[in-house]
Amino acid sequence: MTIESAQIAKVALFDQNDELLTRFRNKDPIKQLVAQRSQFVDSILQQEWQSHGLDKFAIALIAVGGYGRAELHPHSDVDLLFLIESDLCPESEAALSQYIAFLWDAGLEVGHSVRSVAQTLEQGRHDVTVVTNLLEARLLCGPMALYQSLYLSIRRDNFWPASDFFIAKRDEQIARHARASAFDLEPNLKTCPGGLRDIHTVAWVAMRHFDAAKAEDLVEHGFLDKDELEELLECQYFLWELRFALHLISGRDENRLLFDLQRQVADLMGYEDSTQLGVEQMMKRYYRTVRRVMELNQMLLQLFKRATLGHTKALEIKKIDSDYQLRGTYIESLTSDIFTQPVEIMKLFLLVAKNSNIKGIYAPTLRSLRSSRRQQSQPLMNHADCREVFLEILRHPRGIASLSLMHRHGVLSAYLPAWRNIEGQMQFDLFHAYTVDEHTHRLLQNIERFSHPQQKEEFPLGSVLINQLPKKGLLVLAAIFHDIAKGRGGDHSKLGAVDARDFCKFHGLNDHDGRLVSWLVENHLVMSITAQRRDISDPDVVAEFADKVRDAVHLSYLYCLTVADICATNEKTWNNWKGSLLRDLYFSTQRVLARGKEKPVDIRARVREHQAKAKKELLRRGIKEKSLDALWQRFKADYFLRHQPNQIAWHSEAIIKHKHDEPLVLLSKHTTRGGTELFVYGQDKPKLFATVMTLLDNKNINVHDASIMTSKDNYALDSFVILEQDGSPVAQIARIQGIKKALVKALSGDTPKLPKFKKLPRKMKQFKVWTQVSFLPSRRHGTSMMELITLDTPGLLAKVGDILYRCNIKLMAAKITTIGERAEDFFMLQNADGEHLSQIQQAELSENLTQALDRPQQN
Repeated sequence: MTIESAQIAKVALFDQNDELLTRFRNKDPIKQLVAQRSQFVDSILQQEWQSHGLDKFAIALIAVGGYGRAELHPHSDVDLLFLIESDLCPESEAALSQYIAFLWDAGLEVGHSVRSVAQTLEQGRHDVTVVTNLLEARLLCGPMALYQSLYLSIRRDNFWPASDFFIAKRDEQIARHARASAFDLEPNLKTCPGGLRDIHTVAWVAMRHFDAAKAEDLVEHGFLDKDELEELLECQYFLWELRFALHLISGRDENRLLFDLQRQVADLMGYEDSTQLGVEQMMKRYYRTVRRVMELNQMLLQLFKRATLGHTKALEIKKIDSDYQLRGTYIESLTSDIFTQPVEIMKLFLLVAKNSNIKGIYAPTLRSLRSSRRQQSQPLMNHADCREVFLEILRHPRGIASLSLMHRHGVLSAYLPAWRNIEGQMQFDLFHAYTVDEHTHRLLQNIERFSHPQQKEEFPLGSVLINQLPKKGLLVLAAIFHDIAKGRGGDHSKLGAVDARDFCKFHGLNDHDGRLVSWLVENHLVMSITAQRRDISDPDVVAEFADKVRDAVHLSYLYCLTVADICATNEKTWNNWKGSLLRDLYFSTQRVLARGKEKPVDIRARVREHQAKAKKELLRRGIKEKSLDALWQRFKADYFLRHQPNQIAWHSEAIIKHKHDEPLVLLSKHTTRGGTELFVYGQDKPKLFATVMTLLDNKNINVHDASIMTSKDNYALDSFVILEQDGSPVAQIARIQGIKKALVKALSGDTPKLPKFKKLPRKMKQFKVWTQVSFLPSRRHGTSMMELITLDTPGLLAKVGDILYRCNIKLMAAKITTIGERAEDFFMLQNADGEHLSQIQQAELSENLTQALDRPQQN
């Protein structure tokens, strides 16, 4: 067969994809589209089989894997087994090679093997993947007898017995689930928990156990009822639609819902922006779907285990009470109609809280629970006896474990209608790594972790405070409601606070407790914002925060909620830098509250205190007091206020011993607030900040804090807290030396022009964060506070520094916060005269920042 015919086949495949695209847009059933693609490929393979003369040889062409199921998406691999009776002769080998080459030239992604029945069985005995593919084998061309020989051989009882096959597939699934989360931002539709592979696993185990050929066989054999089968198929068809659209959009065998494809997939599937973005609506349905698949998969694998391993040692049974027993680590009801009353659902989860050995629900009981859950005509919380049990769960020391299981099996949403609204609710950004409900679930688990002794090192303050809270259950309630209003539009903190107050009142909590829960929900972001975006060395900032917190009890509750919330946002958000900031803010606020807000901090007394402690240490190190006094006379009082005594001592000793004309660059050996402190001293020069930021960006260093000062004689005293990309301090000696050397060279030369920075990463290209510049009221005389929100592009801080220089604006301090794709940075500024910025200067700076930072997003 010529290359020309391969090209014809390639064009035909492309044309068929165009037809499938039209039919997909017209909402043709996905089952038909997947089957049609498979049938079309069948026809090409069968036609070319004869054209290449392969029908003359004892070779069977067999479709295996997904193609064997007759399920093909537009760019799926075509998995083939060429089953031979004996060794190939030169003629048949040449014909087969030409045939395979034709398939590749036609544009098909072919995975193939050439084996005899004996070779196939030998490979299958040692590889469960091989035998899995063979279970779905389908004859396309060639001798039926050869195919039948393989078919019967792999179904013999001694070839992968059902019990061995079940264990292998279960272990395979456990390993696969350990590699990914069901709630990844860019999920793999096949391999993530709750994805298509979980559905396949159920089908494979069923096929091996009773040679089921169709999904309906699961009903016939009693593993699913009719409604459960319809649910499983509904989930499968939706995942198929996603995968089909993903293939059409990407033009390749892509199974990952990548950020740069999600919007296009949502558009193709007909989702439109409204209160929620179309892509968020699509992903919400996806996350809800995988949760349903996970529950059905869990139930079915338990049933298969009971069926396939019935001859092995049974799980140990222990009686719990007159209604329940413990089967292994699963709770099992003793009667099938246990959930006739709604309160019985809640009592099940109260038993989970009371018995630490319970890890899950046994399959028959889970089936009864699912059925009862769906039959509820109103929320469970509308029943007074259910409310009583819920409060008992909430107050129990292991209540969070019970709430976790309630969430997994849809009972939390059956109890609390507002929870249903956030199930599967995602936010199309790079900061929130989980859906809102999964984020809140992880937040609850973090609160539980605070109580574990092994977590004291990671959460030293949280592990103490959690045991001092008057009522831990109130913190748990605040956690449940803190994001419950997301996706509605409006301020979710305020809306959630109203929901929380109403919930507490409906459940009979006293007014004090209800107000506390509502306050925590409304203010759950305040401590994080203050610590990360404000200058917490400023007594006025701490005093303002103390006014909001009111008392030490509110402060302790808020601290625990804040830390648990940050840690539950994504795996990279929490680091020692943030932990240190929050602890510093906690203790500073605690001192203000203990002293009384009517007694403000004596700033001059604090300056004298810091100087005295630093001087004592420096004299001990042999620094002469005369040299020290001469140096400190050059420094402004603000320097001593904004630095701790150990920092002042470190800076001062290095400056006094520095005898060179070149700038002094120091990097701390010990962490400062969880990061590495970079200190730059030298004659102040234009664009110093921009120069430092440019170099650090090129070194892949993150800057989290900047304190920009000049001495009375115009020397720079600039401090930065820097971290590696993974959030760890800069610690390697070679790395430190490289940064120091490069900075000294850059600061010693002429003022550089801004270089070309790295390209925007792939994930970031899907986001538009239009620049917002806001000027906030400042309590500090002669300064302006500016908040900048923009896309976090490479070289951002260097660009900002360059613009400040061109606008003749002096930077006094900066707090750098990156929230996914968004930079939310805070700057303290002065004009050239050392005063706050006028309205005209603010407008000019805002315009320059907006024009410069939005331009890359428009390109």
